[in-house]
Amino acid sequence: MKEAAAGLGHLLVFAFLFCVGAFMVAPVIVDVTMAALCPGQDQCSLAIYLTGLQQAITGLGALVVTPVVGNLSDRYGRKALLALPATLSIVPLAILAFNQTRPYFYAYYVAKTLTAMASEGAMMCLSLAYVADKVPEAQRAAAFGVFSGVCTAGFVVGTIATRFLSVSSTFQVATLSAVAAVVYMRAFVQETDRGASLMRDEEASLLLFAPSSSAEELSPRLPPLRKAPSLSEMVALLTSSSTFTRAAVITFFHSLGETGLQTALLYFLKAQFHYTKNQYANLLLIFSIMGSFSQLTMMPLLAPKLGEQKLLVIALLGSCVHGFLYSIAWSFWVPYLAASCVILSILVGPCIRSIVSKKVGPSEQGMVQGCITGISSTASVISPLVFTPLTAWFLSETAPFNFKGFSLACAGFATLVALIMSINMRPAEVQPDNK
Repeated sequence: MKEAAAGLGHLLVFAFLFCVGAFMVAPVIVDVTMAALCPGQDQCSLAIYLTGLQQAITGLGALVVTPVVGNLSDRYGRKALLALPATLSIVPLAILAFNQTRPYFYAYYVAKTLTAMASEGAMMCLSLAYVADKVPEAQRAAAFGVFSGVCTAGFVVGTIATRFLSVSSTFQVATLSAVAAVVYMRAFVQETDRGASLMRDEEASLLLFAPSSSAEELSPRLPPLRKAPSLSEMVALLTSSSTFTRAAVITFFHSLGETGLQTALLYFLKAQFHYTKNQYANLLLIFSIMGSFSQLTMMPLLAPKLGEQKLLVIALLGSCVHGFLYSIAWSFWVPYLAASCVILSILVGPCIRSIVSKKVGPSEQGMVQGCITGISSTASVISPLVFTPLTAWFLSETAPFNFKGFSLACAGFATLVALIMSINMRPAEVQPDNK
């Protein structure tokens, strides 16, 4: 595992810088949105609907873009494609770093919606494919956990920095971190041997006609692939085994619940307990510290002993408790208690990614990770369409009954479906490369 971590060192630094910039703005974006759209108010239906619309459009774009980008990385290389989401993420941060008034907020809103379609899902997809290229199958679950833990550590640092910065300074520092991530990635992250650019015709013929010793030397190189997977190929991949099918269903319902939770939670806390920037930062700090500890220590320790399937069930159970506890919060400190459940729920993603990664060969890692991300993005499209009006309705004065956390409870039930589906899931088995 130490050798694998050494091979991933530069990628982990890049991911850390990227996540610092991306997550640093999370505690302040609700206040910025409310100040721009509904100054002086604790409830704003327009802000809730615009946030939900942005999540739906972003998810729809990621659904289309991410599988294509993942497959193209199998052909052109992980590093070459990573430059796209890393660079695009700078634009919306730079807009609010300049000014946070209403015109600039709308400019940020449009830029964030457009750039997130190619940046949010693609960055995770390509990074995990990079990890899969570098790490043997037996150590892959732990490596995915370490990568996610480093991303969460970036969340920790960004959230702590937000506690001591003004709103404008927060966006300026976030922009600098995003720029530093791009520069570092271009300078230090090395391409993997499974995602290099196209083989030239003479190399292909050499591989075809070379003697056995030469063929063995060239065996890590991949033959040319098509530019993008067709819909039928992605469907065939996801239905090729019960493991893939269940992983797809679990991913969908878990993402449906998690996105619904993200859609409703911050506005629920604003309306119910009048949370401000610092309280949001405290909550997210608990979330990030617990998540980082879990992924960096618990995942490498528990995955080899329990296996990804059992660990997935435990993580989904924690995710259910996470959502239901938020929905019935009766005091300002209860959300802090609910946030501690992330020590289990944060492991869902690495477990799913490791299970599907072991079912395909090296030349299909980008495609399969892109498909899983695409399914998650599909849920991200549907979830805001359901939870945004539900949240706005139950936070308004026209709610049919007094249960402001009703939408959060519904998100918990979506995660409960994923938990039920995971109980009989078969453990992952390493599959040879059939390409």
